[in-house]
Amino acid sequence: MTIKTKVKKLQLGVAMASLGPMSMTNSAYAQSSNSEDVIEEVVITGSRITRPGTISSSPIQTITAEEISFQQEVEVERILRDLPATIAGDGQNTNNGTEGAATVDLRGLGSERNLILLNGRRVTPFNYNGEVDTSIIPTALIDRIDIVTGGASAVYGSDAIAGAINIIMKTNFEGLDLQVSKSTTEEGDGDIDNISLTIGSNLADGRGNVAMNISYAKREQLLLGQRPLGQLGIATEDGSNYDAFLAGQPPAPSTVAGCDGPNAVAAGGSTTSIPTRIAIAGAGGVGQFLNDRTVFTGDGGDGEGQGCSLFNFNPFNFYRTPNERYSGTFMGNFDFSDKAEVYTRFTYSNVTVDAQVAPSGTFGARFDVPVANPFFSDQARQALLDTANAGVAAGNLSAGSTGDNWNDVNGNGIVDMADYLKLQLRRRTVELGARSERFDTNYYQFVAGLKGELYGDWDYDISYQYGESNRTGTRAGYTNLTNIQNALDTVDGVTCANGDSSCVPIDLFGGFGTITPAMAAYAQAIALYQQSYDQEIGTVIVSGPVDFVELPWASLPLAMSFGYESRDEFGSYTPDECLKLAPASCQGGAGGNVLPVGGGFKVDEFFLEGNLPLIDGVDFIDSMVFEFGYRDSDYSTTGKNNTWKAGLNWRVNDQLLLRVMQQDATRAPNVGELFSPVTTGLDNATRDPCSIANVANIDARLIDLCVSTGMLASQVGVVQDIVSGQINVKEGSDPSSLPGPEQADTFTAGFVWTPNFDLLPGFNLSLDYYDIDITGFIGELSAQEILDQCYTVGIASACANIDRVDGDLTSPSSGLNLTTTNLKNYQAEGLELTFRFDYELGDLGDLQFSGTVNRYLTQQFQTTSISPVIDCNGRFGTDCDPLSETSWVQRTTWRFNDDMAVSLNWRHMSGIDIQDSQLSNTFSSFQSIDSYNYLDLYASYSLFDDQVKISFGIDNLTEEDAPVVGNEAGSTAANSGNTFPSAYDVLGRIYTLGISYRL
Repeated sequence: MTIKTKVKKLQLGVAMASLGPMSMTNSAYAQSSNSEDVIEEVVITGSRITRPGTISSSPIQTITAEEISFQQEVEVERILRDLPATIAGDGQNTNNGTEGAATVDLRGLGSERNLILLNGRRVTPFNYNGEVDTSIIPTALIDRIDIVTGGASAVYGSDAIAGAINIIMKTNFEGLDLQVSKSTTEEGDGDIDNISLTIGSNLADGRGNVAMNISYAKREQLLLGQRPLGQLGIATEDGSNYDAFLAGQPPAPSTVAGCDGPNAVAAGGSTTSIPTRIAIAGAGGVGQFLNDRTVFTGDGGDGEGQGCSLFNFNPFNFYRTPNERYSGTFMGNFDFSDKAEVYTRFTYSNVTVDAQVAPSGTFGARFDVPVANPFFSDQARQALLDTANAGVAAGNLSAGSTGDNWNDVNGNGIVDMADYLKLQLRRRTVELGARSERFDTNYYQFVAGLKGELYGDWDYDISYQYGESNRTGTRAGYTNLTNIQNALDTVDGVTCANGDSSCVPIDLFGGFGTITPAMAAYAQAIALYQQSYDQEIGTVIVSGPVDFVELPWASLPLAMSFGYESRDEFGSYTPDECLKLAPASCQGGAGGNVLPVGGGFKVDEFFLEGNLPLIDGVDFIDSMVFEFGYRDSDYSTTGKNNTWKAGLNWRVNDQLLLRVMQQDATRAPNVGELFSPVTTGLDNATRDPCSIANVANIDARLIDLCVSTGMLASQVGVVQDIVSGQINVKEGSDPSSLPGPEQADTFTAGFVWTPNFDLLPGFNLSLDYYDIDITGFIGELSAQEILDQCYTVGIASACANIDRVDGDLTSPSSGLNLTTTNLKNYQAEGLELTFRFDYELGDLGDLQFSGTVNRYLTQQFQTTSISPVIDCNGRFGTDCDPLSETSWVQRTTWRFNDDMAVSLNWRHMSGIDIQDSQLSNTFSSFQSIDSYNYLDLYASYSLFDDQVKISFGIDNLTEEDAPVVGNEAGSTAANSGNTFPSAYDVLGRIYTLGISYRL
């Protein structure tokens, strides 16, 4: 390619390169110095065409290395989380429900619907659900991050429905860069330490370059109990304990004497408490044991009239999970000639994350217990017999009945000392310690390629990449339900009925401490699993101008890119025998059993992309370019599908650019969605309408519906309610009805205005409209949706998906059937405004102002044609993670003498309201969250000719407190510690000090 051609194409590229800047920079494009010979080609994110005139018609926002340095964050997920374009995914503030990773959720459409790229190439997922853990990427090597809005499947393939996030690493690095930083909260806890060293050198007079980065980061834990808001459980439904929190008081103990123990409280906790609550499966509750082994059978004010204390599980959980990361990256390239440049990259990371929740328990599991168990007091045994024989008289307890909840050993038709009862026990096993899960992941990815001039102005790029993610998971502190069953089957308190000499009878019927160390050793379980994902990709791309296709009104010909890509992916999950035990594994409180997952797919793809200049150099049309693309994909699992894009760039003059893009995007089902066996797990739900908690609202119609789902009429309004806002579900893939690919129509349109204001140099304003409409999105109905469809609307098909055992939904074998399928539609629509301008202060330096504002017009989904539309715009709830209708980030930076910089970042989130379906069951003070504004301050000073830079930052400068909504306002993963810790700051003011040394 001649210099003349390069200059001509560069001019077109510069004229059109403002693609909608992030609050920090314009989109990157080629720069020239004094000589034309240094002009280089630049590949713009969103296109594979390599000439400088290649400009994507899709909006692209860019976060620069400077912005990353301002934020002083060591994790990519934290940098992206604060963008108006994203909502919080999995990350450091997710505990109960975390997968020990850091994911990104673009436009609130789910982390599986955006594609994470590293230098334009896929990053290997960490799990079989195809999600990428961004914590493996060290921030010190990042040159910029590009975020493409809207479907990018025609360019990058499956998964880029909401868009693509392209992390561009620094290339041709020369010298040494050592960065050290430490952050801590104002309370002196939650520390994060980071050290990173980058070294690089040019080779053979600049024909090549090698660079290497090694980094280490450690994040300390922060427990809910270390902040006032997290020290006690607050009930979302009735506001219990809210007044105590406002008054700075500790959780109130039970008002019933002897109904106490560690973390036992009167309100705002779990019904799996200490001492034990006891119920007979199918026959209802008996009461709650006291420390003296008698049973309290009165109304303790828990809403069910069956207990005297609840368990405050809050303090054990994490507001911030601990993390430790070691990583290393090597990059190299060497230019043998114009026709052959080799390049390579190798990335390795080891990431360890710990999650922790409150001590385990029996959580209403069903056990066959002899009435003669010696750990019952006489009073307790009599209360048990009275309830059981009342159940016999009512017809909901009978020997040999469905559910087998009574073994009439002597056959006399009366429950007595000789018999066995199936009991549901809710005992928090505090003696075993907290439940924990450690995620230890080793990740590596290797990329190698060859590129250069193919013929004339045509270029080629051939590459191969292979990546693996291997994880070991360890769960500890859980109860072994199988062993507890064995240990409860005793009549002398010394030996177990199974004759196993290692079996230690367990005492669950007294206060704290009745579980001795020997009992605890036999009653607990440690479980292990292995998880791996392999990804192999081969790509061939050729690109260049098609000289014979040049319109008479344009000065440049058609530019094309053609390619072939073969991608082979395989994911697996291998649990130990403990985790596989059905229906609830050997671990009580783990949410069910898990079975091995193993599967993969191969996809062969042909793609093309083109830029056709239509007209340029006339009045009102400085340039107009038509952009198009097409990809044909052939999956070994779901067969053929194709995607396309068509867009227009219209540069009206040197100040105004108009752009529009229509795309058809796709997401093929991932390994987990195709190959997961059906197992029991947990989902969020607020109330079982057929339980004792809803007894005041039960009528004849509801009784009939409850009976249709496997209850006896006498059990309606008697069985226990859902525990801690979680319900058993049976989820996985149905081999006879596997999901097909998701399809999305995405449309974007907008403008970029770059006027020449002498007073405000560098002024840049863009406004874009986006509409992402997904049909057949892959997922499952929510548990609450099934309950509402059955018991409120009366839909028979929903009722058929409810499995009760002895009329109950809390026992391990019960649950709701929620298999993975294609659901109706998901839509995100909105407007995004970005701006930037400078203001010169003369001898006092200059000011730079930049910002991004997002306003959602629509954010909703509908699972089936008979289901209501769930509107998440400006909402929060069990179906909607917090999503503000309007949010923005705005940065103001003052620079002085090139040595000093002071920058203030303003983060705004508009107020949100509880979902309409949860309004009636939500305490009035928790039905809305006001708008929030956070200010983050940064300052730096450079010394010794910029070799040393000292930086200091304060996040949440005004120390805004997180909103209070209780523990049941949202999903378990998002709603923790009475708030939403991933969406709102819970740590208070945070200080960060950093030092960097460059040579």
